[in-house]
Amino acid sequence: MSSVLPWIQGLRPSDILDMTVLWFLIYRVLLLMRGTRAFQSLVGLMVLVAVYFISGRLELYAIHWMLENFFVYIVLAVVILFQNDIKRGLASAGGRLFPTFGSRPDQTALEEVVKASFQMASRRIGALIAIEREAALDDYADSGQRLDSRVTTDLLVSVFHPTSPLHDGAAIVRHDRLLAAKVFLPLSLSRSVSRFYGTRHRAAIGLTEETDAVIVIVSEERGAVSIVLGGEVQPVADANELRTRLGQIFAPVDARIRKAAR
Repeated sequence: MSSVLPWIQGLRPSDILDMTVLWFLIYRVLLLMRGTRAFQSLVGLMVLVAVYFISGRLELYAIHWMLENFFVYIVLAVVILFQNDIKRGLASAGGRLFPTFGSRPDQTALEEVVKASFQMASRRIGALIAIEREAALDDYADSGQRLDSRVTTDLLVSVFHPTSPLHDGAAIVRHDRLLAAKVFLPLSLSRSVSRFYGTRHRAAIGLTEETDAVIVIVSEERGAVSIVLGGEVQPVADANELRTRLGQIFAPVDARIRKAAR
């Protein structure tokens, strides 16, 4: 304890400010990456760093040597692994580095999505609605037609009507706004995806493999509605089930904590 006190007493106000700003920036970058595959890769790299130091202390020379040589190329590895997220982060740093915490649509917008989904399902109109969470979807929205309009049932049904020039692709919802339509999403290349699924489902799975977005799919062939989250397709039976699931996913963090504690 006595060896720590001189170090603390030697801190200047500028040192405290320097460390505070640094940790805040690191925290905001981690928030920006949360919900993406890059975050999982970053966790894996941190585990390797921990193994590197532990192997040195325990004199595990073979492991320590192998990791030491691997870290020589760590910068190149980070650029290759995180290239898409680095591009998205740099492009959105101005508006997304210091925003309010998280992206959660209000209940009115979710209700409009529920109503529109089952209206379209009853008419056999296919739809793909991506709802943004923590990971920003601006990079994907740029591939489509920007709208920035208030989310309504009529607007969603009009966008996905077969006669609409915007019906191909996906629509992106942020907060209570329809951010963009006719958005093209990355198709999943996973071999575990059932052959039963078509392009629409593969696109939904592909986006949720890369981000934490929630996607509502309306099948044109079967008139069925499903939720896609984390690369998994979950069918819903009716509007009440869809409403309940979306409410659980987008519940405030403190509400989810209280529910888990019960």
